[in-house]
Amino acid sequence: MALVIFRRFPGSFCGTPPRPALITYHIKKLPDQTYEDSVLTANKISTYARMATTLKLLKPLGYQVFCGPVAYSAIQRVAYWNVGSSTRPGGQDSAKQVENVCMISSRKILTTSNACLGLEFSKASTSKAGTLQPDSPSTMSVEEDDVEVFDSFEDPRTFLQLRPEYQLHSYNKSETRQPLSVSEGELILHKITVSQNDLQPQLIADYFCKLSSLPAEQHPVLLSSTSFTLLYQLSVKNIQHFNTPQLIRILKAFVNLGIPHSHPMLDVYETRFCHQVWEMSLDQLLLVADLWRNVGRRVPRFLKIFFSYLNFHWKDLSLSQLIHLIYIIGESRQVPQDLMQKLESLILRYIDLINLEEVGTICLGFFKSNSSFSEFVMRKIGDLACADMHHLSNYALVNILKMFRFTHVDHMHFMKQFGQIAPQRVPSMGVQGVMHLTLACSALRVLDEGVMNAVAASLPSRVAYCRSKDVAKILWSFGTLNYKPPNTEDFYSCLINEIHRKMHEFNQYPEHLFTCLLGLAFSEYFPVELISFALSPGFVRLAQERSKFELTKELYTLDGTVGIECPDYRGNRLNSHLQQEGSELLWNLARRDMCSKPEFLEALFLLETVLGGPQYIKHHMILPHTRSSDLEVQLDVNMKPLPFNKEATSSQDVAKLRLKHVGVTLTDNLMNQLLKGKSRGHFQGEVESESGQQSMELEKKAAIHLERSLCNVTDRLGAMEMADLCPQHHLQAPVMKLAIQLTNKNQYSYGSRHLLGLHNMKRRQLVRLGYRVVELTHWEWLPLLKRTRSEKLAFLHEKVFTSAL
Repeated sequence: MALVIFRRFPGSFCGTPPRPALITYHIKKLPDQTYEDSVLTANKISTYARMATTLKLLKPLGYQVFCGPVAYSAIQRVAYWNVGSSTRPGGQDSAKQVENVCMISSRKILTTSNACLGLEFSKASTSKAGTLQPDSPSTMSVEEDDVEVFDSFEDPRTFLQLRPEYQLHSYNKSETRQPLSVSEGELILHKITVSQNDLQPQLIADYFCKLSSLPAEQHPVLLSSTSFTLLYQLSVKNIQHFNTPQLIRILKAFVNLGIPHSHPMLDVYETRFCHQVWEMSLDQLLLVADLWRNVGRRVPRFLKIFFSYLNFHWKDLSLSQLIHLIYIIGESRQVPQDLMQKLESLILRYIDLINLEEVGTICLGFFKSNSSFSEFVMRKIGDLACADMHHLSNYALVNILKMFRFTHVDHMHFMKQFGQIAPQRVPSMGVQGVMHLTLACSALRVLDEGVMNAVAASLPSRVAYCRSKDVAKILWSFGTLNYKPPNTEDFYSCLINEIHRKMHEFNQYPEHLFTCLLGLAFSEYFPVELISFALSPGFVRLAQERSKFELTKELYTLDGTVGIECPDYRGNRLNSHLQQEGSELLWNLARRDMCSKPEFLEALFLLETVLGGPQYIKHHMILPHTRSSDLEVQLDVNMKPLPFNKEATSSQDVAKLRLKHVGVTLTDNLMNQLLKGKSRGHFQGEVESESGQQSMELEKKAAIHLERSLCNVTDRLGAMEMADLCPQHHLQAPVMKLAIQLTNKNQYSYGSRHLLGLHNMKRRQLVRLGYRVVELTHWEWLPLLKRTRSEKLAFLHEKVFTSAL
């Protein structure tokens, strides 16, 4: 019978790790599953249970066990049963003696550091997990379940094995250490207790290093012992007396022992390393930063000073130091942008010496730190990848694509080669990598049907491995590209079902649910129960409070779309306040965008000329939730434009009328009328008889009176003429409403005339509301801007009036 031992030690989370939400769903929902689902789940659990049957006691724990979520569930249940039935020789429950610390990452890996629970697969499974490099070309022929293996900590560090120079400034957990027996460890702990007042810094550092060489199963016992607590208290007390090599040795011992990253002692060590930065070499600084990464602790103070140091010494970075530094920057997510610009220049210096896997590391580091490359550097990276893309690992390929997505550089030779190799690689990639491929295609507007079909074909069988983020981004990508694969129904039904199963995750990441629903709406899928939940007051409030993103636009777009495309929908809708807020926000963005484009302003001006004036055309948002503005024209039964734009009529035309009537000749009779019957002689006599000052005051009063009177006359004349502007037209409804769209290349997939999802949805909804859409496409209109005015007018006249026939 296998025995599972748990041990408690300070500063850690104790107890069995929570089951992944997916497995909780399987356990709770098994009775409600269909027969096929039950068979699939049972087969998976059976398979993984067989893989996990070999349990070893007190296995050294410097390794990680890779498993999918179902495998983890099966292993956890086996471990739980063993704990419940096992006792120590003395009859005591082993679970009461010690407590295990286990963590399961969001990427489905089980990390067993700092634990006494040893889990080992069968020999075949172990060898397979040990030899396979996740997301590499060698995994293309492995079984489907194996492709989900991904270690979010170790995989980004594989570049450290590519050059021996990395060993000078990185932590290598596999380096050989002189083993220490349990009896020798007990002797050291006894010496610490007896001679605590006489321990020198060198001896304290030696003790840390020696104790870290104890067998891994003894580490929890050591960390909970009072003698070891005394040792790190002494180290804190003598912290000022340690030199840099001693501090590094102690920090390395912390990594080997698995000291919890939240341990308060580490605050003191971070502060001490901050004071030592300017006395350390680049190799030492990188090693310390790497050790903190292995401890799992963020050290923003140390990194801030480190980056200040680098501003003066960045030119001294070797190639391996540069790559390693960019990795550390990416994992810490913090860096001054001026330093990244300097590092970019170093990348150009070394560009011909960097291998493809290191290129992937560079791209990931810049991407994670929200730092951009120049277009020139991105094209150099694309050229390097194109030169040998077939030997580029999946992991590096995904990282390079992330950077192309971030910079929006259109390296079409790279994308063409990517389109050739990606369909064969999709089955060998985990769903997270597949999501990034798909998202890169949508961000770059590259519609490659081979890639999209491969994604759609592979996803239904392993959709259970998707996080809520993966489901959201994949649906968004297909919807944005306005593409439906051959297995559309199967593809969308499995993803919609997965949204239902992951509803608990959306409470933590509400923005993902809106991304899912908008991607579905682009593709004309409207799961009303999910939409009603997303637009419910409670979830809207949760989204506004919890999400780090401003979701007003997403809420308004979803709500407006449902209002048009789901006439029978009776679920929740946005309140009027949020609708008004969304409308104003989007109108301000659209108006500012369009009015800054010369090609739009010229089209608007020339259309006013073609139609007869600004009152016949209106620039506004017919569908505010679609995030772009329109030029609306209305035609009567005779296909003549109607002056429906009252704003232009009441402002611009009246202004023209005022200008027209201001030029009236001031005759004696008109002056008499304006001055309410005063005779000319009386007026002149009054002026001549007053003093100069009185004369000036009278002229000023008369001028004011005259101006007011002229304005009143002008307004009355303007009103009379306005009343004559085809009054019968205002009494009849338009026979045809035109929505004129001035498009640009970003509304289409790259190099094609295939509308993207949002813009296709907008035209679909305009048609539903009775509009006829008239396209002024960029490939027609932009070349005309260089032609004569008469050619432009002829083109616009044909577009407007020919479309009405």
